[in-house]
Amino acid sequence: MAGHSQFKNIMHRKGAQDARRAKQFAKVIREITVAAREGMPDPAMNPRLRAAMSAAREVNMPKDTVERAIKKASGAGGGDDYVEVRYEGYGPAGVAVIVEGLTDNRNRTASDVRAAFSKHGGSLGETNSVSFMFQRLGVVTYPLDVATEDGMLEAGIEAGADNVETTAEGHEVTCPVESFFAVRDALETRFGEPASAKLDWRPETVVTLDEDKARSVLKLIDVLEENDDVQSVYANFDLPDDVAEALSA
Repeated sequence: MAGHSQFKNIMHRKGAQDARRAKQFAKVIREITVAAREGMPDPAMNPRLRAAMSAAREVNMPKDTVERAIKKASGAGGGDDYVEVRYEGYGPAGVAVIVEGLTDNRNRTASDVRAAFSKHGGSLGETNSVSFMFQRLGVVTYPLDVATEDGMLEAGIEAGADNVETTAEGHEVTCPVESFFAVRDALETRFGEPASAKLDWRPETVVTLDEDKARSVLKLIDVLEENDDVQSVYANFDLPDDVAEALSA
C-alpha cells in the first residue's frame, strides 16, 4: 500500500486520539457546511451532502452534530463562507504532494501551506504542477462479507465502475469522477451503505523512501493535516515494510 494510506496507518498508532477526533469532526463539519449550502439540505436530493454524511459516520460523529451543522448551513446566515482550494508542490526526496482544503481566508491558508512546505524541506508549486502524476478517482469500499468477489465485480460493472479489487481488507470499487455518485448510489441500493465513499487522488508513479526521508515526508504531511483549513493531503510515496515497521515502533 502506497503513500497517504500507509501514513494514516502509522498515525493511528501515535496516540492523541481525542485531539485528532476533534480535528476530524471540524473537517467533516466544513464539508457538510459547503455541501448543504451549495445544494439542498435534504441528503436524498444532494449527492455531495450524502457523501459528507457518510464521512461523518466513518469518524463516528454523533447524528445530532451532523443535523446541527446542516441546519446552521441552510439557515438564514448560511453558515461560514468556505471556498475550496487546492495546492500542489514537492516535499522532501521529490515526493509530489496535493493539498485540498476549505477555507474562509485564501490568503491565510496559502501562506500557512507555503510556510509548511518551506520549513519541512519542500516547495510549493503552481496549480497542476504535480496533479498530472495522479489519477482522480471515485472510490467506494465495502466489507468482505457483503458480497463474493464475483458478486461485487458484477455489481461494479453494472453500476459503471472501471475496476473492482477484492483483498483481505474488503472490496474496493473505483470509477471516473463524473460517475462517482451514480456508482455509489447503485451499489448502496444493492448492498447498503458502503464503508466509505469518496473522491481520491491515486499516484501513477511512486517514490520509494528510506527511513530518514520517510520521517521528513511524514512530518510535512503531519503539519499540513494539522492545519484546520486542510481537508486532505495526498502524496506519491511508498514505504518498504521494514521502514513502515520502524516508523510504527
